[in-house]
Amino acid sequence: MSPCTLSFWDKNPPLAAVSITKLSALPLEIKSDPKGNKDTAHCLTFPSGDQFVGSSLILRYLARSAPPELNLYDAEALGATQIDYWIDYSVKNVAAGANFEAVCHGINDYLALRTFLVGYNLTVADIALWGQLQVGTMWLKVKAKTPHLSRWFDHVAALPECKSTVEELDLSARRKAIVAADGSADPKKGGGDTGSFDIGLPGAKMGQVVTRFPPEPSGYLHIGHAKAALLNQYFADMYQGKLLVRFDDTNPSKEKDEFVENILRDIADLGLKYEKLTHTSDYFPQLEDLGERLIKSGIMYADDTPVDLMREERMAKIESKCRGRSVEENLRIWQEMKKGSDEGLANAMRLKIDMKSENGCMRDPVTFRCNQTPHWRTGTKYKMYPTYDFACPFTDALEGVTHALRTSEYKDREEQFYWILKAQQKVWPGLPDVHIWDYSRLNFIYTLLSKRKLTWFVETKRVEGWNDPRMPTVQGILRRGLKIESLKEFILSQGASRNVTYQEWDKIWTINKKNIDPVCPRHTAIEAPDRVSVTLTNGPSELEVVTVLRHKKYPPAGKKSQLRLSKIWLDQADAQEIKEGEEVTLMDWGNMIVKKIHKREGSECISSIDAELFLEGDFKKTKWKLTWLAQVDELVELQLSDFDYLVTKRKLEDDDLFEDHVNNHTRHDRTAWGDSNMRTLQKGDIIQLERKGYFIVDEPLTKPGKPVVLFSIPDGRERKAFPGAPAQGDAKA
Repeated sequence: MSPCTLSFWDKNPPLAAVSITKLSALPLEIKSDPKGNKDTAHCLTFPSGDQFVGSSLILRYLARSAPPELNLYDAEALGATQIDYWIDYSVKNVAAGANFEAVCHGINDYLALRTFLVGYNLTVADIALWGQLQVGTMWLKVKAKTPHLSRWFDHVAALPECKSTVEELDLSARRKAIVAADGSADPKKGGGDTGSFDIGLPGAKMGQVVTRFPPEPSGYLHIGHAKAALLNQYFADMYQGKLLVRFDDTNPSKEKDEFVENILRDIADLGLKYEKLTHTSDYFPQLEDLGERLIKSGIMYADDTPVDLMREERMAKIESKCRGRSVEENLRIWQEMKKGSDEGLANAMRLKIDMKSENGCMRDPVTFRCNQTPHWRTGTKYKMYPTYDFACPFTDALEGVTHALRTSEYKDREEQFYWILKAQQKVWPGLPDVHIWDYSRLNFIYTLLSKRKLTWFVETKRVEGWNDPRMPTVQGILRRGLKIESLKEFILSQGASRNVTYQEWDKIWTINKKNIDPVCPRHTAIEAPDRVSVTLTNGPSELEVVTVLRHKKYPPAGKKSQLRLSKIWLDQADAQEIKEGEEVTLMDWGNMIVKKIHKREGSECISSIDAELFLEGDFKKTKWKLTWLAQVDELVELQLSDFDYLVTKRKLEDDDLFEDHVNNHTRHDRTAWGDSNMRTLQKGDIIQLERKGYFIVDEPLTKPGKPVVLFSIPDGRERKAFPGAPAQGDAKA
């Protein structure tokens, strides 16, 4: 087809039409009409000057121009007429108005027992309806009420062509513009699969909200940090404000360049769009100046009480003997702390707040302490460092942060944050206020999210490193096969709730399956141990090569070669299920009839099978659909790796010693042989092994004799322990 031009009004983008051209690889130029308005129809202009005006006509033309194998338009009269009906219905009825919700409920009922609108595969009818829903704002309010329509919508929206169309036409920005212009949707309500974000940020003004994500470079980011990062991004975007990223590098004993580099990598993977990147260490001079001002004001003092005794006195609400030191004495010791002298090392600076407070965080918290470990960024320039609790209010205010979001586990520190900020404002005029909003921490069953505990697993070699697929780090779960869009979808589905819950991992993996299943290529593998040789007496004596789609419902996944021969392999488990005389189906080939089953002497293990092809047989009538591979030298050696949780207790309590619940059997590797097409797989590719599940390539084929390593990707179904793994429970592994 010759290149055409599709023009449209900016607030009514042709999502369906553009998505179809992407699916079909059709040439198309899209152009927004600067003079357009709500009455401007989509217009497809041909090089000849001919035009098709109106969405229905354009969609029919594009679908009929698509490659026949896509089946976007039915060749039969009945199917084509049904598709025409849904195109017209979508364009005319699925639009904002009083009847919109009723229309959605009607379609929801229609889809209750259907995967697609027409027939058994995706057609232009599905894309037309998706485009109408996606472009409007009312769908966000109805989606949760229509589960069948929502399920169907998510499936179509997950197509890469549909996703990229939405991104290219900047629909998220367009919706914000519509919201700002006419208030047709409330941005605080979230949308799609998001949870509630109607939290009423105090003092929030459109265009003026500044949030921040302050990671400490003492480890890699885990999924809890990902929630914090994405929520801060979400609120910055919601209010058309800014996101700042600031490394909280106030403890040189725990910080490394490695952690900084990998946190930056994680931030990039999460797609954070921040205004600027800073470090608390950028403000060390100002923080020292601030400390001196607070000493002179009489509210900060030096204390050489031993750490253990200081802790006991705070618990008992007993004031330190050093609380009454003079300003002059405190300033003298302050200088010793800056030099890192013996006297300085023995002291810490504390604020005079309220040692009788019921809130332990208000009992004269420490603000500065000495540390002679070289700082990852400033080296040995400083010998004294501020605590996070002291530095955070100041750096937030200094950088113009309007809203500090943090987990509710720090709720008792909120009073301290505001008190310290007020004290700092008194001696540093002009510091603005900062509002705190707390949300629930992300907790998962059988999972530790403490950096200290995760560091223990790394240092004791229980895992390969911070990016091990058993670790709940961003890099770990991405390496395991979680797509970044699945992570984002899960996080936003949680909303900004303050309710503390323990999440099941099944939920996030179910979301991931929904995103990968429609597009990932299919391959075949036969497990190496006890594989069964099958002789097809009437099979091809010479090797036959047949080209098939890697994904029958998603042609863009490409094609692969299927090798057919009279000698094939079956899995031992499959061979155990079939009986002599039974007709079974060889997937993507045809049926065969089992003639004779041979077992090893003195064993139930099957060694070989004699069978004959019965290609005229009906695959719909067979009980077993079996995967198989021709017995050729081109098969690829595989290592299939399964993983279990690092701990055996579902929910660890505060008084539990996590070391008592460590799972000692967390990885199981098994060998297999894959089809020859797997030689071209690259690291990070996600595939489905037919009837075995989803896998991500961790190590591709690099040299003969070294297997391709595939990590299993959970699919959200009930997890079964692999061989050798202990049963789940509270007992020690």
